[in-house]
Amino acid sequence: MDHAADVPDVFDPRIYASGIPHERYRLLRERHPVARQAEPEIQGWPAGPGFWAVTRHADVVRVLRDHTTYSSWVGATQIRDPDPADLPFLRRTMLNQDPPEHGTLRRLVSRAFTPARVDAFAGRVRERARTLLAAAREGAEDGAADLVRTVTDEYALLNLTDLLGVPAADRALLLEWTVRIIGYQDPDDAPAPVLGPDGRPLNPRSPALLGEMFAYARDLAAHKREHPGDDVMTSLAQAGLAPAELEMFFFLLTVAGNDTVRSAAPGGLLALAGDQDSYRRLAAGTVPMERAVDELLRVHPPVLSFRRTAAVDTELAGQAIRAGDKVVVFHASANHDERVFADPHRLDLARTPNPHVSFGDGPHVCLGAHFARLQLRVLYEEWCAAMPAPELAGPPRRLVSNFINGITRLPLRVSGRPG
Repeated sequence: MDHAADVPDVFDPRIYASGIPHERYRLLRERHPVARQAEPEIQGWPAGPGFWAVTRHADVVRVLRDHTTYSSWVGATQIRDPDPADLPFLRRTMLNQDPPEHGTLRRLVSRAFTPARVDAFAGRVRERARTLLAAAREGAEDGAADLVRTVTDEYALLNLTDLLGVPAADRALLLEWTVRIIGYQDPDDAPAPVLGPDGRPLNPRSPALLGEMFAYARDLAAHKREHPGDDVMTSLAQAGLAPAELEMFFFLLTVAGNDTVRSAAPGGLLALAGDQDSYRRLAAGTVPMERAVDELLRVHPPVLSFRRTAAVDTELAGQAIRAGDKVVVFHASANHDERVFADPHRLDLARTPNPHVSFGDGPHVCLGAHFARLQLRVLYEEWCAAMPAPELAGPPRRLVSNFINGITRLPLRVSGRPG
């Protein structure tokens, strides 16, 4: 059998508009756990040299933990190769660094992003969930509402901007920047791409397209130095960071901090809408909410893939990998690996243990995981208290992306008795 014909494509971002390609992932896990993938030109984005797709849980964890072999610094963390001229710029953010440099920056921002500071926002987060859900019910047409537009986008954005200390008048800017950077592969979700001198789209993460965000970060930091508050941007402004480091922290927290919950919250509600029995147990309080949050994250991870680059010649799952090769881990596949999760396609809200990799693993494990779990737990609690069982009122729409597991429309029934 022709090997290439036997290896399903999991690169094309258009595949993900129909949902996570679980059958393709299963075939890869079973037959080709480290599989060569082509990178053809798609929707104007240039072709690339190809990469290795890593789909089994154990191999994904190995790649994420072994920064010496699988580097974030060499080629950054997106599947597409960055413009070589942009690479030094991209390496300013800790997402695209390896230890020990990564650890130095992470410790700085960790001091601003403490669990105590996050937990202090719990009351505000709960009130926001109640307010947004009530407004969705009141404004519903024929008893239904698009939960992305009416609840989850605002919920994620406003919680993050409260934590960061962004003034209310500026908050729409953060959503605009997030959509531009995260949704760039989706022709219906993102603004028209900016074309470079060669007529090809510019990477939305390139310095040429981030100037407005960076200028805002500098201005906000200057304001916080004069008018400090109990927020993350005040801590960063006072941390002695170089201007470039502060700009990249703001970029990372704005985009990653917003889109984690922006993707996970509707994904969790969609999963519950598909399993009414599980939802009833959750609403009745017979399932621990903390476990339920992790199970919903397992079945709908916010991030689909992350790239590393082999720093040395190595071998993974019997496959020889050369220094310089791109190695891409697929989180949703690892989260459904039959070797780790019994009956992985069953929603088991009480599942334990639940070693999902939805927040990554190793040195780059998500810094905002505690804040994300808090927001998801509160949203689901408030839904169970005030809303009817989630039921689709129309087809959801998924983001066209091989990076973010986004949902851009989620019509749900919002009228009716709770329970």
